[in-house]
Amino acid sequence: MTRSGRKAPQGGRSEGRRRDGATWFLVLPALIPILILSVGPLVYGILLAFTDAQSGRTRSTQWIGVLNFQDLLHDTLFWDSFRIGLLWAVGVTVPQFVLALGLALLLNANLRMRWLARALAIVPWAMPEVVVGIMWRLVYNPDAGILNETVRDLGLGDGRDWLTGLATALPAVIVVGIWAGMPQTTVALLAGLQNTPHELHEAAALDGAGAWRRFRAVTWPAIRPVALAISALNFIWNFNSFALVYVLTSGGPGGRTRLPMLFAYEEAFRYGQFGYAAAMGCVMVAVISVLLAVYLVGRLRGGEDA
Repeated sequence: MTRSGRKAPQGGRSEGRRRDGATWFLVLPALIPILILSVGPLVYGILLAFTDAQSGRTRSTQWIGVLNFQDLLHDTLFWDSFRIGLLWAVGVTVPQFVLALGLALLLNANLRMRWLARALAIVPWAMPEVVVGIMWRLVYNPDAGILNETVRDLGLGDGRDWLTGLATALPAVIVVGIWAGMPQTTVALLAGLQNTPHELHEAAALDGAGAWRRFRAVTWPAIRPVALAISALNFIWNFNSFALVYVLTSGGPGGRTRLPMLFAYEEAFRYGQFGYAAAMGCVMVAVISVLLAVYLVGRLRGGEDA
């Protein structure tokens, strides 16, 4: 019915149905790869977590319900890897954001050769994680690595094996994670800074506001949505890291850098426990989903308050 009380013409309804059908027809080519390559494996992995699937062609797979999850609750090795994963994610995300923010503020300033500095700042982003891992293994090499050579030249000692020491392995890997992930955070924050109206900074400067006060009153409110978004994404990406740590330490020494993804990988492809590894994946997906939900709720509430 229309507002005047008359029925809407049938032609309008038919046209709306045709428009909806055309829209689905255009979206379908993009949805099919997502369903096949993302949704399908996710559903299969969830179903696999409720079975005793193991490697071997002759083994039959049985449905065992929540037995894998019950075993997982008492698996201290997995929860140790979970704790290490949280330490890694926080230890990389927080310094990464602080350093990237400082670099973005510097690159946003009116400096000479700024274009060259911006190009060099994104070089680590263009390098595959495997290449980054190999390069930093050379840096940390105990015999001929540049880090130990510098330590010896400065007279600070004979150096050490950074990636195999129980006390230094995780901090050394965190440094690499910070370096490798800074470019994408810098680019996102730099885009937010460039969208901040310059007139606001000029008005604050005319009012006598210093650099720190201008940052708090003008810059931070403008880039806050971008900062929250990139920090949440960085935490998720870092928690799910695999290739970089695998190349650097393979989870050693003594499991000190064994992230949850590495633990699940070993269970699946080293020990052949596919069902148990799938249960680990389900737990990690659930944790990330909760964190993402908390982030989205916070964003929605922040938008309502604004």
